[in-house]
Amino acid sequence: MTVIEIEGLRKSYKSGRALDSVSLKVEHGEIFGIAGPNGAGKTTVVECASGLRRRDGGTLRVLGLDPQSDRRELAQRIGVQLQEAALPDAIKVGEALRMYASFYDAPADWRELMDEWGLADKKRAGFASLSGGWKQRLFVALALVGNPEVVFLDELTTGLDPSARRMTWGLIRNMRERGVTVVLVTHFMDEAEALCDRIAIIDRGRVIAEGSPRELITKGRSDSLEDAYFALTGRETA
Repeated sequence: MTVIEIEGLRKSYKSGRALDSVSLKVEHGEIFGIAGPNGAGKTTVVECASGLRRRDGGTLRVLGLDPQSDRRELAQRIGVQLQEAALPDAIKVGEALRMYASFYDAPADWRELMDEWGLADKKRAGFASLSGGWKQRLFVALALVGNPEVVFLDELTTGLDPSARRMTWGLIRNMRERGVTVVLVTHFMDEAEALCDRIAIIDRGRVIAEGSPRELITKGRSDSLEDAYFALTGRETA
Protein backbone atom coordinates (compact mmCIF):
# COMPACT_ATOMS: atom_id res chain seq x y z
CA MET A 1 0.00 0.00 0.00
CA THR A 2 1.34 3.41 -0.97
CA VAL A 3 1.46 5.78 2.02
CA ILE A 4 3.30 8.71 0.41
CA GLU A 5 2.74 9.79 -3.18
CA ILE A 6 4.54 12.81 -4.61
CA GLU A 7 4.11 14.01 -8.19
CA GLY A 8 5.86 17.01 -9.74
CA LEU A 9 6.73 18.64 -6.41
CA ARG A 10 8.20 22.12 -6.84
CA LYS A 11 9.57 24.60 -4.34
CA SER A 12 11.63 27.76 -4.76
CA TYR A 13 13.28 30.18 -2.38
CA LYS A 14 14.80 33.60 -2.99
CA SER A 15 18.12 31.86 -3.54
CA GLY A 16 16.69 29.71 -6.33
CA ARG A 17 14.73 26.54 -7.04
CA ALA A 18 15.06 23.91 -4.31
CA LEU A 19 12.82 21.23 -5.86
CA ASP A 20 12.22 20.82 -9.58
CA SER A 21 9.40 18.36 -10.31
CA VAL A 22 10.23 15.69 -7.72
CA SER A 23 8.15 12.51 -7.93
CA LEU A 24 8.37 9.44 -5.70
CA LYS A 25 6.29 6.87 -3.82
CA VAL A 26 6.80 5.30 -0.41
CA GLU A 27 5.15 1.99 0.46
CA HIS A 28 3.76 0.91 3.82
CA GLY A 29 6.25 -0.65 6.22
CA GLU A 30 9.44 0.19 4.37
CA ILE A 31 12.45 2.29 5.28
CA PHE A 32 12.69 4.69 2.36
CA GLY A 33 15.92 6.65 2.03
CA ILE A 34 16.32 10.12 0.54
CA ALA A 35 20.00 10.62 -0.18
CA GLY A 36 22.03 13.30 -1.83
CA PRO A 37 24.61 16.03 -1.23
CA ASN A 38 24.08 18.98 1.09
CA GLY A 39 21.73 21.51 -0.46
CA ALA A 40 20.19 18.97 -2.85
CA GLY A 41 16.64 19.52 -1.56
CA LYS A 42 16.29 16.50 0.74
CA THR A 43 15.07 18.42 3.80
CA THR A 44 12.67 20.47 1.69
CA VAL A 45 10.97 17.26 0.53
CA VAL A 46 10.46 16.22 4.16
CA GLU A 47 9.24 19.66 5.22
CA CYS A 48 6.68 19.75 2.40
CA ALA A 49 5.54 16.16 3.02
CA SER A 50 5.10 16.74 6.75
CA GLY A 51 3.16 19.98 6.30
CA LEU A 52 5.90 22.21 7.72
CA ARG A 53 6.44 24.05 4.44
CA ARG A 54 4.05 24.98 1.64
CA ARG A 55 4.87 23.64 -1.79
CA ASP A 56 4.78 25.84 -4.89
CA GLY A 57 3.35 23.18 -7.17
CA GLY A 58 2.73 19.50 -7.75
CA THR A 59 0.57 17.04 -5.83
CA LEU A 60 1.42 15.45 -2.51
CA ARG A 61 -0.50 12.89 -0.44
CA VAL A 62 0.61 11.35 2.84
CA LEU A 63 -1.73 8.67 4.21
CA GLY A 64 -4.25 9.96 1.68
CA LEU A 65 -4.08 13.50 3.12
CA ASP A 66 -2.84 16.76 1.64
CA PRO A 67 -0.16 18.14 4.00
CA GLN A 68 -1.38 21.69 3.37
CA SER A 69 -5.15 21.45 3.53
CA ASP A 70 -5.23 18.52 5.99
CA ARG A 71 -2.28 19.58 8.13
CA ARG A 72 -4.02 19.24 11.52
CA GLU A 73 -5.24 15.70 10.80
CA LEU A 74 -1.92 14.64 9.29
CA ALA A 75 0.06 15.95 12.27
CA GLN A 76 -1.78 13.47 14.48
CA ARG A 77 -0.64 10.54 12.32
CA ILE A 78 3.03 11.28 11.65
CA GLY A 79 6.22 11.85 13.61
CA VAL A 80 9.00 14.21 12.55
CA GLN A 81 12.61 14.63 13.62
CA LEU A 82 14.35 17.44 11.77
CA GLN A 83 18.08 17.95 11.36
CA GLU A 84 18.05 21.17 13.36
CA ALA A 85 15.88 19.78 16.15
CA ALA A 86 16.76 21.00 19.63
CA LEU A 87 15.21 21.34 23.07
CA PRO A 88 15.80 23.84 25.88
CA ASP A 89 18.97 22.93 27.76
CA ALA A 90 17.20 22.67 31.12
CA ILE A 91 14.23 20.54 30.07
CA LYS A 92 14.34 17.04 31.51
CA VAL A 93 13.82 13.89 29.46
CA GLY A 94 10.57 12.99 31.24
CA GLU A 95 9.26 16.53 30.92
CA ALA A 96 9.94 16.59 27.18
CA LEU A 97 8.11 13.30 26.59
CA ARG A 98 5.16 14.36 28.74
CA MET A 99 4.93 17.70 26.94
CA TYR A 100 5.06 16.15 23.45
CA ALA A 101 2.43 13.57 24.42
CA SER A 102 0.07 16.44 25.28
CA PHE A 103 0.13 17.57 21.63
CA TYR A 104 -1.70 14.44 20.43
CA ASP A 105 -5.29 13.26 20.71
CA ALA A 106 -4.33 9.62 21.29
CA PRO A 107 -0.67 9.51 22.32
CA ALA A 108 1.36 6.55 23.42
CA ASP A 109 2.01 6.20 27.15
CA TRP A 110 5.13 8.34 27.41
CA ARG A 111 6.31 6.42 30.49
CA GLU A 112 6.18 3.12 28.63
CA LEU A 113 7.91 4.72 25.66
CA MET A 114 10.64 6.03 27.95
CA ASP A 115 11.18 2.52 29.31
CA GLU A 116 11.08 0.93 25.86
CA TRP A 117 13.78 3.21 24.49
CA GLY A 118 16.05 2.87 27.50
CA LEU A 119 15.48 6.40 28.77
CA ALA A 120 14.11 5.58 32.23
CA ASP A 121 17.46 6.18 33.92
CA LYS A 122 17.66 9.56 32.17
CA LYS A 123 14.18 10.71 33.21
CA ARG A 124 15.47 13.59 35.34
CA ALA A 125 18.49 14.37 33.18
CA GLY A 126 18.55 17.77 31.51
CA PHE A 127 18.77 17.88 27.73
CA ALA A 128 22.11 19.71 27.79
CA SER A 129 23.70 16.91 29.84
CA LEU A 130 22.89 14.19 27.31
CA SER A 131 25.48 12.84 24.90
CA GLY A 132 24.77 12.98 21.18
CA GLY A 133 23.62 9.37 21.16
CA TRP A 134 21.20 9.88 24.05
CA LYS A 135 19.82 13.04 22.47
CA GLN A 136 19.07 11.11 19.29
CA ARG A 137 17.44 8.33 21.31
CA LEU A 138 15.22 10.99 22.92
CA PHE A 139 14.36 12.52 19.54
CA VAL A 140 13.32 9.08 18.26
CA ALA A 141 11.07 8.60 21.29
CA LEU A 142 9.57 12.07 20.78
CA ALA A 143 8.89 11.24 17.11
CA LEU A 144 7.01 8.11 18.24
CA VAL A 145 5.05 9.54 21.17
CA GLY A 146 2.03 10.29 18.97
CA ASN A 147 1.73 6.65 17.80
CA PRO A 148 2.57 7.68 14.21
CA GLU A 149 2.01 5.63 11.10
CA VAL A 150 4.84 7.41 9.27
CA VAL A 151 8.03 8.89 10.74
CA PHE A 152 10.33 11.36 8.97
CA LEU A 153 13.95 11.33 10.17
CA ASP A 154 16.28 14.02 8.80
CA GLU A 155 20.03 13.37 9.11
CA LEU A 156 19.46 11.55 12.40
CA THR A 157 23.05 10.32 12.79
CA THR A 158 25.00 13.39 11.66
CA GLY A 159 27.67 14.24 14.22
CA LEU A 160 27.48 10.92 16.07
CA ASP A 161 30.48 8.68 16.68
CA PRO A 162 30.44 5.22 15.02
CA SER A 163 29.12 3.47 18.14
CA ALA A 164 26.24 5.92 18.57
CA ARG A 165 25.45 5.73 14.86
CA ARG A 166 25.06 1.97 14.96
CA MET A 167 22.95 2.19 18.10
CA THR A 168 20.69 4.65 16.27
CA TRP A 169 20.45 2.27 13.31
CA GLY A 170 19.02 -0.28 15.72
CA LEU A 171 16.39 2.22 16.84
CA ILE A 172 15.37 2.83 13.23
CA ARG A 173 15.04 -0.89 12.53
CA ASN A 174 12.95 -1.20 15.67
CA MET A 175 10.53 1.40 14.28
CA ARG A 176 9.90 -0.73 11.22
CA GLU A 177 9.34 -3.77 13.44
CA ARG A 178 6.59 -1.74 15.14
CA GLY A 179 4.89 -1.36 11.73
CA VAL A 180 5.94 2.26 11.24
CA THR A 181 6.91 3.48 7.77
CA VAL A 182 10.21 5.38 7.96
CA VAL A 183 11.46 8.10 5.61
CA LEU A 184 15.17 8.52 6.32
CA VAL A 185 17.11 11.48 4.96
CA THR A 186 20.86 10.82 4.88
CA HIS A 187 24.03 11.59 3.01
CA PHE A 188 25.82 8.53 4.43
CA MET A 189 25.79 5.75 1.87
CA ASP A 190 26.80 3.05 4.36
CA GLU A 191 23.73 4.03 6.38
CA ALA A 192 21.45 3.98 3.36
CA GLU A 193 22.79 0.59 2.27
CA ALA A 194 22.43 -0.91 5.75
CA LEU A 195 18.92 0.35 6.50
CA CYS A 196 16.91 1.24 3.42
CA ASP A 197 14.63 -0.94 1.35
CA ARG A 198 14.62 1.68 -1.41
CA ILE A 199 16.46 4.95 -1.95
CA ALA A 200 15.84 8.08 -4.01
CA ILE A 201 18.98 10.06 -4.81
CA ILE A 202 18.24 13.76 -5.16
CA ASP A 203 20.68 16.23 -6.69
CA ARG A 204 20.02 19.88 -7.51
CA GLY A 205 16.34 19.48 -6.71
CA ARG A 206 15.70 16.47 -8.96
CA VAL A 207 15.44 12.72 -8.41
CA ILE A 208 18.29 11.35 -10.49
CA ALA A 209 18.00 7.70 -9.46
CA GLU A 210 15.68 5.48 -7.42
CA GLY A 211 15.65 1.83 -6.43
CA SER A 212 16.89 -0.69 -3.90
CA PRO A 213 20.55 -0.43 -2.83
CA ARG A 214 21.36 -3.36 -5.11
CA GLU A 215 19.53 -1.79 -8.06
CA LEU A 216 21.41 1.49 -7.58
CA ILE A 217 24.72 -0.33 -7.35
CA THR A 218 23.90 -2.07 -10.63
CA LYS A 219 22.77 1.17 -12.23
CA GLY A 220 26.01 2.85 -11.20
CA ARG A 221 28.02 -0.14 -12.47
CA SER A 222 29.78 -0.21 -9.12
CA ASP A 223 30.71 -2.57 -6.32
CA SER A 224 29.23 -0.50 -3.48
CA LEU A 225 26.53 2.09 -2.94
CA GLU A 226 29.25 4.62 -2.11
CA ASP A 227 30.83 4.11 -5.54
CA ALA A 228 27.43 4.08 -7.25
CA TYR A 229 26.57 7.40 -5.62
CA PHE A 230 29.73 8.96 -7.05
CA ALA A 231 29.05 7.44 -10.47
CA LEU A 232 25.48 8.81 -10.49
CA THR A 233 26.11 12.25 -8.99
CA GLY A 234 29.76 12.93 -9.79
CA ARG A 235 30.20 13.93 -6.13
CA GLU A 236 31.91 12.47 -3.10
CA THR A 237 29.78 11.66 -0.08
CA ALA A 238 30.35 13.35 3.28
